Amino acid sequence: MKPRVSYLGHATTMIEIDGLTVLTDPLLRQRTAHLRRAMRFRNRAEFETPDVVLISHMHFDHLDLPSLRKIPSATRVIGPRGSASVLRRAGLNNVIELRPGEKIPVDRVVIEATPADHDGGRPLFGPKGEAVGYLIHGSSTVYFAGDTDLFDEMSSLAQTLDVALLPVWGWGPSLGDGHMDPQRAAQALTMLQPRLAIPIHWGTLCPIGLKWTRPDFLTRPPREFVRAARLHAPDVDVRVVKPGDRLEFPHRIS
Repeated sequence: MKPRVSYLGHATTMIEIDGLTVLTDPLLRQRTAHLRRAMRFRNRAEFETPDVVLISHMHFDHLDLPSLRKIPSATRVIGPRGSASVLRRAGLNNVIELRPGEKIPVDRVVIEATPADHDGGRPLFGPKGEAVGYLIHGSSTVYFAGDTDLFDEMSSLAQTLDVALLPVWGWGPSLGDGHMDPQRAAQALTMLQPRLAIPIHWGTLCPIGLKWTRPDFLTRPPREFVRAARLHAPDVDVRVVKPGDRLEFPHRIS
């Protein structure tokens, strides 16, 4: 079976590669804090039994304890340094912390933590910690950026990168430092040079009322990213996967 990625919304994706199912930053419910999901889940149960979970940082919309409690307690969960104490509050007992540059083999793939330019601590007096992204090295190499702005080390990730899952939005035009908008995400493509890029972190969560007052905030980001990518990185294949949809991608051609 070809590798494939499902986009569940926000930073939640399911990557199926080399017989392994990897779930990223699972947010499997209709709300968190002041944010509401703009659409209903389809077939949520199929996302609750992954082989591995990757957590990029400890913000509530990326490390959501009620969502993690839906996942079997023995599931391997990989998070950044400082996150284990929070993850274990979800009843998870197979937690591994990685710092940027550290790797761990998981079945037929190797998972490597990468740097990220983002505040990674748990808000409201929670533990301090760093934010990370992840490279999944297998028959293809997939980069899940988590939540980040541009950072100098991005260029070093460019070797044989097949797929890049890049955040392009939040729930408004800009969330400020530590985030990428569509234009900056397109600039990231010039550093990463993936074969395929998929925008994430858009079209899903918004403050109460925003989907009625500014519905364009839910639909503009991927279109702007596609336009900017044509300008900055015309050789990169950009595919927009709507929340709830999936896309197959080919194995690396050696």
